[in-house]
Amino acid sequence: MNPTELKERTIRFAVRVLKFADALPTKPSGRTIAGQVARSGCSVASNYRAALRGKSHADFINKITTVLEEADETDFWIEIAKRAALVPAKQVAQLQTEAVELVKIFSATRRTARNHKS
Repeated sequence: MNPTELKERTIRFAVRVLKFADALPTKPSGRTIAGQVARSGCSVASNYRAALRGKSHADFINKITTVLEEADETDFWIEIAKRAALVPAKQVAQLQTEAVELVKIFSATRRTARNHKS
């Protein structure tokens, strides 16, 4: 997957996360998770875009690390929503799978970037 395709994938992920956040109940627990997951899910896309425009190799690694952390946080909030029974597990299985896949992709990206210092 090239950077342009990955950028588009992260944008699609952010949109899906926003729809998930909108579907959460409006009680305090749902609102808390909705705000957190919306922020972290959108941050994956915005920080990946920033990483592609990194000022240096070190800046790219730093920004990719942020992307990785935000993808992992998004997975965390989806898991919390499932465990709190705010959403059926089946309903968010594909979204959570995508979050985990993005964590793996950005972990590998960071590892590769660290091993290929410029």
